Amino acid sequence: MPNLLVIKCERGYGLQRCVVPETELKLRDACIVHTKKGQFFGHLIKGPIPIEDTATIKGCCKLLRKATPEDIKRHQENKELEQQALLVCAQKIQQRKLAMKLIDAKYMFDRSKATFYFTAEGRIDFRELVKDLAYEFRMRIEMKQVGVRDEAKLLGGHGCCGLALCCNRFLENFEPVSIRMAKVQSLTLDPNKISGVCGRLMCCLAYEYANYEEQRKKFPKIGQKVVINGETGKIKNLDVLQEIARVEFPDGRIIDINPQELLKLGARS
Repeated sequence: MPNLLVIKCERGYGLQRCVVPETELKLRDACIVHTKKGQFFGHLIKGPIPIEDTATIKGCCKLLRKATPEDIKRHQENKELEQQALLVCAQKIQQRKLAMKLIDAKYMFDRSKATFYFTAEGRIDFRELVKDLAYEFRMRIEMKQVGVRDEAKLLGGHGCCGLALCCNRFLENFEPVSIRMAKVQSLTLDPNKISGVCGRLMCCLAYEYANYEEQRKKFPKIGQKVVINGETGKIKNLDVLQEIARVEFPDGRIIDINPQELLKLGARS
């Protein structure tokens, strides 16, 4: 039976999936994989997982080998070369007076290509810069303009939770995040508290949103009125996880009640 391996490629290249008949790899082992974009150095983070139908696994890469001591040494050398390449590229950008902010540089494991990531407010004509870098490094050069969320994914860091950024650690794609997700979860709407290091709304706002949406169907809406023991009150707020609705009366009293009980009492707008 074939086995599925999930490999986290180093330097922000994301997760790759391989299907192999058998493997000597163990969790956290380093390995070399080949994808449509080239060769990458990574670590096994999940698997081997037996699978019956390989057709369900799309876009798989090829596992070349478990990383040898020479591979690990080369990976470390690549990281040092990337830092040198950043300095050279920054100098070239300054010389050509290009309005761009250099973010990061990444080498393919086999050093067949170097990719330079940058941010800019508009489109940049970097054709001459690419020629300069190709002459300097004698390899294929790619310039890639990214947004602020991609910048955070590339550089990494820690969120307000104290953990490494989700985008850098495991997220493969950015999903749309809206302020409604914070409202539904009764979170603060202070931008400083629900925004990530990238300045955009935190990706984790979307994690439990669907569950909150489903749970809220059990509740009347905030602001609706309900009669309890002959007294009319108004639903002040909701605690979806605890399944509690807080009802406020004209004299300022607040009571907690199960939403199912409220529905039986006939909450009305």
